[in-house]
Amino acid sequence: MTPDLSPNTQAILLLVAPLLAGRGGASSDLLSPREYQRLARHLREMQRQPADLLAPDGADLLHSCHFVVEESRLQRLLGRGFLLSQVVERWQARAIWVISRADADYPRRLKTRLREEAPALLYGCGDIRLLETGGLAVVGSRHVDDSLIDYTMAIGRLAARAGRTLVSGGAKGIDRAAMRGALEAGGTVNGVLADGLERTAMNREHRNLLIDGQLALVSPYDPNAGFNVGHAMQRNKLIYALADASLVVNSDLHKGGTWAGAIEQLDKLRLVPVYVRSTGARAEGLDALRKKGAIPWPNPQDAEAFDAVLNAVPPAPASNMALPLVSAPQAAPEAVQEPSPPVIVAPTDQPGLPAIVEESKIHQGSEAELGGGGDRHPARAESSPADALFAAVREVLQQLLKVPMKETEVAAELEVSNAQAKAWLRRLAEEGSLENLGKPVRYVVRSQESLYGDAEQNRVQRTEPNATPPEIRPHKWAGAD
Repeated sequence: MTPDLSPNTQAILLLVAPLLAGRGGASSDLLSPREYQRLARHLREMQRQPADLLAPDGADLLHSCHFVVEESRLQRLLGRGFLLSQVVERWQARAIWVISRADADYPRRLKTRLREEAPALLYGCGDIRLLETGGLAVVGSRHVDDSLIDYTMAIGRLAARAGRTLVSGGAKGIDRAAMRGALEAGGTVNGVLADGLERTAMNREHRNLLIDGQLALVSPYDPNAGFNVGHAMQRNKLIYALADASLVVNSDLHKGGTWAGAIEQLDKLRLVPVYVRSTGARAEGLDALRKKGAIPWPNPQDAEAFDAVLNAVPPAPASNMALPLVSAPQAAPEAVQEPSPPVIVAPTDQPGLPAIVEESKIHQGSEAELGGGGDRHPARAESSPADALFAAVREVLQQLLKVPMKETEVAAELEVSNAQAKAWLRRLAEEGSLENLGKPVRYVVRSQESLYGDAEQNRVQRTEPNATPPEIRPHKWAGAD
């Protein structure tokens, strides 16, 4: 199944894709993933969609987006229609498809598990329906000995016998060994690539597998993109998100993409159980992952046992225990309900700022309930989910508003609605944590001078009711108009 190129996807391609044809260079105006998230959120608030930017009356819509992305920049990006038509023709000749988050064919697993962190675009080749089949993600180091290659190929063959899809990253070493084992045994494979999708799809040994529906290749990066370490790191979460469980066959300690991807799952995303190899030569990286919460692979010996592992979520492992390397297979863990991934309500670029709150801590009320008024003192112990959320919001905004910002700028930075940002800012201003600098309305962290002046004025008025309040000179903020 090959999806058609929808109008929304065409618009998103113009905004974020380099549209590399051969050795062409990318536009320097491209929207970053975070910039596109802000634009998409703004369009949703207006009940519009990306395709509307290309409509005959799109000029007014472009102007209404100017405070999110500069209007002239949007015009330059959307004016690349001829280049897009050339690149799409090249992709179609190579059976490469592209879909966006706005499309119904976009993998449900990515959209529901990663939410706004799911890539705006996915490029691929092969049957897109394979991306919904789950299976086992197998990852590991590029440079390993033959014994680990044989071990990994056996895992791939076992996945094929169990009728479960194997998911991996297509890199040399463990990734390719797992994929090769599954494909040679007649199984299905999803390859999540960080680079070279077009080159890999055109490889002669892959063509029949792609045509027959055994193999699907997918990448969040342009089909002609070269290798980039950052891209390799970022695509790791897609490998885990497409699977039901994961197995780390080998990993360096505190370095490399395999380590980074596994740590991200264990410490932050928690999308699927993370298993680690439990037989053969010991590895410091695997021992460290075990201490972080990874679980020894139970070494299923047949298709039924393998299937049971993927259908079960193992119990939480004992903490601070070294990884035992055993030779005998262990029983598959008892099945329990799969945990839901945490959701970050208001992500931020600002270094050192905390994530605001996890899904389990969100108060399921209205925006007014989350950010509305009340007489709550900022130092009061938080006693409800809404209070816990607002305490985190207060900390984020006090870091962010060291320079004056408008309500709309705060909303765009925190990726929340304008109404929500306005409610939070007004509440903090009422508490005295922020100052409203007047027209145009801008908020900034209240200066120590202002705080001292208020305290001194209150003291004088209490002790000398008829005294004239001391003069308080306004604080001149860097960057203020």
